[in-house]
Amino acid sequence: MQLTLLALILALLTVIGFMTGRSRAAASVGGRVAELHSVPSYHGVYVALWAGLPALLLFVAWTASEGWLAMQLVLSALPERLTTGDGQSVALLKADILNLARGIATGREPDPLVQDAARRYAALRELADWSLLAVGASLAVAGLAWGRHRIGPDLRARPVVERVVRAALIVCSMVAILTTVGIVLSLLFEALRFFTVVSPVDFLFGTHWSPQMAMRADQVGSSGSFGAIPLFAGTLLITVIAMLVAVPVGLMAAIYMSEYAGRGVRTWLKPALEILAGIPTVVYGYFAALTMAPFVRSVGEVLGLDVSSESALAAGIVMGVMIIPFVSSLSDDVINAVPQGLRDGSYGLGATKSETIKQVVLPAALPGIVAAVMLAVSRAIGETMIVTMASGLTANMTANPLQAVTTVTTQIATLLVGDQEFDSPKTLSAFGLGLVLFLVTLCLNMVALRVVRTYREKYD
Repeated sequence: MQLTLLALILALLTVIGFMTGRSRAAASVGGRVAELHSVPSYHGVYVALWAGLPALLLFVAWTASEGWLAMQLVLSALPERLTTGDGQSVALLKADILNLARGIATGREPDPLVQDAARRYAALRELADWSLLAVGASLAVAGLAWGRHRIGPDLRARPVVERVVRAALIVCSMVAILTTVGIVLSLLFEALRFFTVVSPVDFLFGTHWSPQMAMRADQVGSSGSFGAIPLFAGTLLITVIAMLVAVPVGLMAAIYMSEYAGRGVRTWLKPALEILAGIPTVVYGYFAALTMAPFVRSVGEVLGLDVSSESALAAGIVMGVMIIPFVSSLSDDVINAVPQGLRDGSYGLGATKSETIKQVVLPAALPGIVAAVMLAVSRAIGETMIVTMASGLTANMTANPLQAVTTVTTQIATLLVGDQEFDSPKTLSAFGLGLVLFLVTLCLNMVALRVVRTYREKYD
């Protein structure tokens, strides 16, 4: 409640700062705006920044450190028998304190000292929230008063505002970059831990996948085998099937929409196709498991074929339907970007519409179409829900689309479901698979961007 109230106060003071700053700037020169260094709106933004920015920075710093400080104060008051021990016991103690402070049952009878610590933690957080509200609101009011005091004809408000906006843009960019770097590093470090246990050669070129590990010395049949070739083969098989569905249909749809369809048809056809991209993948998974897979099996029985109840063909067809909007939308944009002068020149030489499309438009748009297909391949390789629900979990190394196969993403999801020990090769193998998947999609995206860059250099 306190944080919500603080946010409302900051929003209100920011709006008041903008309005009063703008009006005060105009009044300082008697309404002669031309005498101001910056237009009144910049003065309004200047005051609004003074009213909101310091309090916002305080809020971020306070929120980032408040929980840690409160926990340290609580732990310092507990006996050493509770706070000394390995990292797991201390982490469990902190989790119990947090759960009890939030009213969440821990599933066991808690120590009375831990209950007291939880109550003290909740009280400290409550006090900290009220203190943040008071200090933040006071800082916002002081900033508003200071910003209004600075308003005058000689105030260079525009450079200040632009520097703040530039800094905000840099911070936002750095957040995106650092998030990506953090994801890559966390994936890389965990994958390196896995490769210290399992040889990269055995992982990348082994032909048997069975990641179960023995939990006891006398347990048999769970020695662990981490050959990922069956997973790569299953991923490739389903991706090829999906592309055989998505590329022809998506490309033909793009050609029709850009070259043949009228304005009215295009107005409703393109959004209708793009609706497919907005359907949750779990819905596609249900469709593949409950409708497409039985249909494929029944057709196979009619033809005398042995079709598994979970087949690569069913998953690939549904995945191809899901990817159609990626191919059609991107290809449509690329085809529309071909200069009209190329078409007019072809018509002037006597070519028909179909000849112009085949011999002029498509060759000119080919690099962009290839880039769209490469991006669609990356999307297919990274799909999880459809293949998990429709293609099965069996690590078969086969090229038969009628058999059940598994994929890299399916195994990652399976290995990380539930409570797992992150020092086990079984769990760490998910990070090895994730690293391979990341590198493959990164290469595909780089190829697509390279093709687009070549296309722009050639046709801009």
